[in-house]
Amino acid sequence: MQFPLQKSIPLAPLTTIGLGGAAEFFSECETVEHVCAGLEFSKRERLSVQIFGGGSNVIFSDAGFPGLVVKIAVRGIHFEHDGEWMIVRAAAGEVWDHLVHVCIEKGLAGIECLSGIPGLVGGTPIQNVGAYGQEVKDTIVEVRVLERETLREKILKNAECGFSYRASRFKTQDSGKFIVTEVSFRLKKEGRPTVRYPEVKKIVETAVPLSSLADGRASLEAVRSVVLSLRKKKSMLIDPNDPNSKSVGSFFLNPVIEQKQFSIMSERWKKIGDGSEVPAFPSEDKVKLSAAWLVEHSGLTKGYRKGGAGISSNHSLAIINCGGTTRDVLALASEIEERVFGKFGIRLVREAVVVG
Repeated sequence: MQFPLQKSIPLAPLTTIGLGGAAEFFSECETVEHVCAGLEFSKRERLSVQIFGGGSNVIFSDAGFPGLVVKIAVRGIHFEHDGEWMIVRAAAGEVWDHLVHVCIEKGLAGIECLSGIPGLVGGTPIQNVGAYGQEVKDTIVEVRVLERETLREKILKNAECGFSYRASRFKTQDSGKFIVTEVSFRLKKEGRPTVRYPEVKKIVETAVPLSSLADGRASLEAVRSVVLSLRKKKSMLIDPNDPNSKSVGSFFLNPVIEQKQFSIMSERWKKIGDGSEVPAFPSEDKVKLSAAWLVEHSGLTKGYRKGGAGISSNHSLAIINCGGTTRDVLALASEIEERVFGKFGIRLVREAVVVG
């Protein structure tokens, strides 16, 4: 089968951080059949393959990618009534925030706090995308995938996806085995927004008369507006006019550690710190720390610059492109990791995917 194929395509303009060399081969696949044809081509030509979505969580090397980059561009959103619920089936190539906006317009609740997150639908189950008290695992019914080795499609129910904090089986034990082609969500018709996150709740309570707004679209749009304003303030919305948004969002995950390790770290901080408490949140039988707090208290500040990279002036977990290279960004990431480990004994884990 024929499929769209291009050569020597620059990758930097396709990513939110604007870095990386060219792809040896590039294919924007609008159908699952095109994806299969691309995989068959790469097997015949013995090429490495990189699956690519919205470019919001990936950094390509300065040398580019010596193989085939397959951009998932399968589109389509379908709605199926299920009593007081709506099953929303979205193709992997749909823009995530477009889906959120469409669902809110229809009065469907469950993903409103995930407004403004860049990227495509297909990437959301892979890293169990979450923000402001919501995660996609809470509403995903099933994920349709293409098995790369056999080119067979299969459906994985929520319980089969191995969801955890910013992870899933697609990112861990089955990394590289499947390609997500469609995600189905179960959202509440004329539902009320879920507001658990303290920062969002505080703003909503003071700025929006949520209790007086009708269930469904009116109340959901009010929360969406608050979330978008918060993300904009932190430069976490893609904005060509905001140099601090030239990033991949949060570069590091919030560490989840054992209680014993947390106790040791807390005692250490009492001796060397400024008297402030270490922010900590229970996470099952462990403790989740704030990576942002660790960075800021390691001696690095918002706005810090090193070569052609820097820490966002508005968000301490965002490493931004200041006219430099991928090498510059990775050098700064390493410095942050070393500083945090040296001061707290905590190893940060990168959320961003580095290719090449």
